[in-house]
Amino acid sequence: MLGACVSRWGLTGLPLRLLNSKTCCPTTQLYQSQANYSPNKCKDVEYKPIRSVLVANRGEIAIRVFRACSELGIRSVAIYSEQDKMQVHRQKADESYLVGKGLAPVAAYLSIPEIIRVAKENRVDAIHPGYGFLSERADFAQACVDSGIRFIGPSPRVVHQMGDKVAARQAAIEANVPIVPGTSGPVTTTEEAVNFCREYGLPVIFKAAYGGGGRGMRVVRKMEEVEELFRRATSEALAAFGNGAILSRDPDTLKCRFLAIELETLFIFYERDCSVQRRHQKVVEIAPAPNLDPAVRERMTTDAVRLCHHVGYENAGTVEFLVDEAGRHYFIEVNARLQVEHTVTEEVTGIDLVQHQVKIAEGLTLPELGLDQSKIKIQGSAIQCRMTTEDPAKNFQPDTGRIEVFRSGEGMGIRLDSASAFAGAIISPYYDSLLVKIIAHAGNLPASAAKMVRALREFRVRGVKTNIPFLLNVLENQKFLTGTLDTYFIDEHPELFQFVPSQNRAQKLLNYVGDVLVNGPLTPLGTDLKPADVEPQVPPVDSAQKLGGFREIITEQGPEAFAKAVRNHKGLLLMDTTFRDAQSVSSRHPIWRIGAGPRSTSPCDSCTNVRGSVWRKCDASCPNIPFQCCLRGANPSGTPVTRNGSLQFLKIAGFISTGMDHFRPPRGWCSRGPAIIFWLISARGPNIRAYTWLLADELVNSCTHVTLRFKDMARTVKQSGARCYRGMSNDITWSPFTYTMTSGAGSGSMLAACNAGAD
Repeated sequence: MLGACVSRWGLTGLPLRLLNSKTCCPTTQLYQSQANYSPNKCKDVEYKPIRSVLVANRGEIAIRVFRACSELGIRSVAIYSEQDKMQVHRQKADESYLVGKGLAPVAAYLSIPEIIRVAKENRVDAIHPGYGFLSERADFAQACVDSGIRFIGPSPRVVHQMGDKVAARQAAIEANVPIVPGTSGPVTTTEEAVNFCREYGLPVIFKAAYGGGGRGMRVVRKMEEVEELFRRATSEALAAFGNGAILSRDPDTLKCRFLAIELETLFIFYERDCSVQRRHQKVVEIAPAPNLDPAVRERMTTDAVRLCHHVGYENAGTVEFLVDEAGRHYFIEVNARLQVEHTVTEEVTGIDLVQHQVKIAEGLTLPELGLDQSKIKIQGSAIQCRMTTEDPAKNFQPDTGRIEVFRSGEGMGIRLDSASAFAGAIISPYYDSLLVKIIAHAGNLPASAAKMVRALREFRVRGVKTNIPFLLNVLENQKFLTGTLDTYFIDEHPELFQFVPSQNRAQKLLNYVGDVLVNGPLTPLGTDLKPADVEPQVPPVDSAQKLGGFREIITEQGPEAFAKAVRNHKGLLLMDTTFRDAQSVSSRHPIWRIGAGPRSTSPCDSCTNVRGSVWRKCDASCPNIPFQCCLRGANPSGTPVTRNGSLQFLKIAGFISTGMDHFRPPRGWCSRGPAIIFWLISARGPNIRAYTWLLADELVNSCTHVTLRFKDMARTVKQSGARCYRGMSNDITWSPFTYTMTSGAGSGSMLAACNAGAD
């Protein structure tokens, strides 16, 4: 199949072999057959600059247009459905707006009134349709024009004529372009489909009359399948394009090359070979078409230009042809839009087709942009692969979910066009499964294939399945490397579906480590003996005996005396954090009986608690040990907690009314008044000493009583760093604090700090 692209000033055609031509931007060479269609003969169009563009699409094509607009200094506007509110294309535009609220996911992007409303309310100058959705809907193009908004594409009349496959077929007949045998008009009933199959025999192709991309297409090989496949094709076409009309074709030329010619206003951008297809969906595209007979290219180009000239085609488009083994070409259709595989044409010509589309919509001609047919040259060979979230081992079943790991293949000669390709991205079941378009460009086809293989092998995608194994098999096939391609390439090579399972070693190792950390080791123990269940022996305590402690100093002499007593204490005091987790532990262990004995006589300056209901029970068991309340500056989700919010928590939990002794506020609090304030400083080493001392002096001046706690959460403080706090101000107490003793590093730092004079 061959496709030809046409622009405001001309059209071009391509060799068949399954080539398709697109009408997008100026093409690479103006053949002699086009000499009668000079781009200088185009009609006069008033130049009117475009300052803002809305893209009526989603995903990677929306981002592709946004980038072109950014380089041109044009404001970009995105639309999104309710299901796409977290999609990247929203963030790549200067502005984004919701459309189709309450509608189905696809219907939201087909809502013409909604899109026009957003464009008018936000002073949009032009709308780019991308591909798919409304890109070939003449009523959408007309709605744009009627609203005073420029449509970046052909005129509504041409979109109607070319978007309607029946009208396009009739136009080809009028232009004397050879066509594939088929129905003269759309088929709307199963009876018509059955009659056509009986008249022409099988196999027959059912194809959507108002759309492309393989949607709404079925191949019928048995009469008993006609009605069912017709219903499926109609339903799919209706859902994708808003119109379920179907064409029937005789597929005698099915085993052909599928070629497309990129045209823009009679400038030729050469052909693309799109023969490698699966289920009528293009998988790999090549530019230029390998091993294409120049005579076939000439005939196709001539016919493509003649057809586009006949209909008065403007802006970009694609004319698609089939080329059989005898070199005969057959017109299939015109895609009056930008095609998915326009990227390979851009790579081999070095021309930005999207930017030229915008400039043409402004009223400029390609010669006015400094583009001449003689300047359009083919440079090397380019390949595009469509990486999709499909599992080739399960008949390409679409996969959805969260991408857990994503590493891309990059480097010289590799271009990536994507939208949702990153770790954490959610792959939606509502839209096309395209994840990334990978484009490789090199001096020839084998070199481009080698770059593509290298890039694909560099990719690491975990969480969803992709078709990378299948793409690698295609690219390493010798027939592919020699450029001997046709539409049966995949069907005739079953070895393409033989895959080596991914080892996925790193992900498996991480899963194993996580499982062991959470659930414990799976390795059998070296003994059959069960762990001992030891009941802790709590020494007897005379409840009538009055025990002295730091809590007594606070309650009887006040916080100032407490701070002084801590500073004057010759020994080392400890803060017990057992009760910090008492809320979850107390239901399983006799923690209260333990606390009633040794803790009440241990050299503790405080115990840490979290909730009032828990700490009051602790207070009854350890009446002579001060309790400390730890306040966080943010909750576990990272949301900041205000000071007023923390104070309300203290009141509700009962800490203030019942007499909590210590408060450890978040960094940034500096409370005044008779209270013991613990201030946490993240310790980093000797270089922080000057800053720490300066902060300590400020805290002493602003707070009545301060204890500095140096927090080494990640074991980054070495022993030399812990010693740097020697000589701390005598007006405050200070203590080191660590979460881990792994490998003894934390223990060593704590001991060094103690030797340096920690309280």
